[in-house]
Amino acid sequence: MDQRPTLSAGRPQGYWWWRRGRFSLLIDQRNVAALLTLSVVLLVASMAYLSLGNITVTPAALWQLIRGEGEAMPRFVVEQLRLPRLVAALATGAAFAVAGCLMQTLARNRLATPGIIGIDNGATAFAVASVVGVGLSLAPSAMALAGAATAAVITFGLSVGGGARGYRFIVAGIGVGAVFAALTQLMLARSAIDLANAAWPWTVGSLNSRPPHATLVLLIGLLLGMPVAVWLARSLGLMRFSDAVATSLGVPIQRRRVQVLVTSVVLTGLAVAVAGPIGMVSLIGPEIARSLGSPRQVPILASALAGALVMVLADLCGRLMLAPLELPVGIVTAVVGGPWLLWILLRSSPSR
Repeated sequence: MDQRPTLSAGRPQGYWWWRRGRFSLLIDQRNVAALLTLSVVLLVASMAYLSLGNITVTPAALWQLIRGEGEAMPRFVVEQLRLPRLVAALATGAAFAVAGCLMQTLARNRLATPGIIGIDNGATAFAVASVVGVGLSLAPSAMALAGAATAAVITFGLSVGGGARGYRFIVAGIGVGAVFAALTQLMLARSAIDLANAAWPWTVGSLNSRPPHATLVLLIGLLLGMPVAVWLARSLGLMRFSDAVATSLGVPIQRRRVQVLVTSVVLTGLAVAVAGPIGMVSLIGPEIARSLGSPRQVPILASALAGALVMVLADLCGRLMLAPLELPVGIVTAVVGGPWLLWILLRSSPSR
């Protein structure tokens, strides 16, 4: 079916046309519906996240807490235990998914997520090194960011000639990721058991007792990175065409590629510093956003909401399935994302 907008009654079909004086704005109706749907589902999932667990907080008690009332025990459970973890889940899910959407669109390949091309593993290796190699004095957030940047630079350097597109870039990234994963396992194997236990959450992906300062740094990164990602989305939409067409439309190709890579690397590194490598969210989140939204635009905002939703639901399942034991969220997303990845690989029709 032809997805191009057609002029009908003074405006393209499928858009609302907002006008005020000399200014006008086209609003994609399908994108608005997708954002509203994801927002409502995410709100419901967040309420369930705060309510369910070893100690159940009823909706009535949760409403009392929102109004500043309620008993001490539910308040402690919600405010001290579950709310910080929910904030970490929302922020990491959004960061992973936006980074994945940027990278996939730049590479024009659904497999080109930061997790698959090795950026997650690079960030993890550096974060683990900060714990088991040089002690906790070096902040894992900064080390994870350095590791993500190192992995991206190596991958981009190995794919010289193929650029940030095509299977050469992906294969190089898979190789770089495998090397960093091996280095991580080597460091864990040769470190003392206490240090290995301290570094373990960064290897499997977990939101349990994550450092608050790392979440704060991630929130600041999202606050700065989301407007940049939305701004880059316009150029990425034009870069879906050939380089010649995009250049003729005024897009500085090389500069935009570097900006997209830097934004994706920063978001990935900061998210890994909080939760460890949870690469499947960067694959699943953009897929959900594309299935709900319009194919005419790069779904940055919808990807952020979808990624946050995936992370919240996955961590909630990890907390409830084997309660009182907890499954790390990285294991839950891997169980769900593995079949999803196979479906993408075996699907015959090309991606959008």
